[in-house]
Amino acid sequence: MNVFIIGSKGFIGSNLTRHFEQLNFNVWSADVITDYTEGATYFLIDPSNSDYKTVFLQNKFDVCINCSGAASVPDSLKHPHRDYLLNSANVFNILEAIRIHQPTCKFINLSSAAVYGNPEQLPIKENAKALPISPYGFHKLMSEQIGEEFFRFFHIPTCSLRIFSVYGEGLKKQLFWDLFSKTRFREKIVLFGTGLESRDFIYIEDLAQAIQLVAEKGQFNGEVINIGNGEEIFIKDCVNIFYHLFDGKIAYQFSGEVRSGDPNNWVANIDKLKRLGYKKKFTLEEGLTRYHQWITKAE
Repeated sequence: MNVFIIGSKGFIGSNLTRHFEQLNFNVWSADVITDYTEGATYFLIDPSNSDYKTVFLQNKFDVCINCSGAASVPDSLKHPHRDYLLNSANVFNILEAIRIHQPTCKFINLSSAAVYGNPEQLPIKENAKALPISPYGFHKLMSEQIGEEFFRFFHIPTCSLRIFSVYGEGLKKQLFWDLFSKTRFREKIVLFGTGLESRDFIYIEDLAQAIQLVAEKGQFNGEVINIGNGEEIFIKDCVNIFYHLFDGKIAYQFSGEVRSGDPNNWVANIDKLKRLGYKKKFTLEEGLTRYHQWITKAE
């Protein structure tokens, strides 16, 4: 399989690139970072004027996976235009290049569970009403609609993956990075929320496995697929698991303050993903142990 990964230097993109290379797939990659070691299979993208037409004109891909874009709810509230350009307009640019030069190339867009906002019921099915509560969620929903547009009107095989809470080696933001960073000031660790908020966590290697299954077995009819483990884990419990990996007792408390744009409770219905053959390989404890080993060495 010839795979083209856009956003290959990011957390998900770099792990996904490594995953497909280990399977001996033919992998091309692209990002906004200059890298002279990559050779002819790496393309430098201009973040201010992304034009993918030359890439698709000169190379033949079976599947294009878009891992690029902004991934911060708080930043989307501060810089909504930037978030729109990276998460919505950029998807249109990629699909337009595919439409013109390689209309048989399958396109996988990494969307987000943020499109659901605060769901009306759990677990969340793909047909649940999308009620995003941040610009980030709105722009990810728009990217899904762009994918559906190109399938319906131009017959481009597209699929959007609504990724829940992914974590693992290489991630230097979000919950577990924040928890690690706060260990430098153990006597004053205060966490947002009440601890009763919940998420559906998926380890990065399980995510890579799920994306591979979609690439190989997905319908690509403009559909959306939840990517998670279908397990609701309360924040207070995952904080406890993570902090027990450190030497010595870590005292912490929840402030009760909720950040704007953050949903309360999430857990995915992953029946669609399971039908493709997905089975998780890592428990939260196993994944966090690996992350802890990496994060303490990286520091």
